[in-house]
Amino acid sequence: MFFTNKKEADKNVVEKKIDDVYMEEKVSEVNDGDVEILLENEEEISKKLAGANSLSKYVEIGKIMLGMVKDMKRGEYTSVPWFVIATIVMALLYMLNPLDIVPDFIPGVGYIDDLAVLSLGMGWIETDIHKYLDWKLSQADV
Repeated sequence: MFFTNKKEADKNVVEKKIDDVYMEEKVSEVNDGDVEILLENEEEISKKLAGANSLSKYVEIGKIMLGMVKDMKRGEYTSVPWFVIATIVMALLYMLNPLDIVPDFIPGVGYIDDLAVLSLGMGWIETDIHKYLDWKLSQADV
């Protein structure tokens, strides 16, 4: 296509740079220290999710993901594989990174890469998030 708008072109660049290989590499590097960093930055992550119009529909998902990590860290929710926690940590900490693929200050496209990382991570752990939500509901019944 010769005539594409800039936003669409930028999105294509991001999709080429953020793929399963990129995500797997970054997730495999996550450690316990990264979990601590995530929890220390919970408020900043929540503000970023709430303040980004293109990510506003992910605010609740981000809260659920943070809740899962916190419940795991407290030892309350134990049936979660490390891969799931690592995926959550990597995806949410990526959002805080000022040097990500597309800088967030670029109007209109700054959050495309954040959205791509969050969406790809969600696709990997969707079943585990549903299990966690079922567990949360069962705890509310007790």
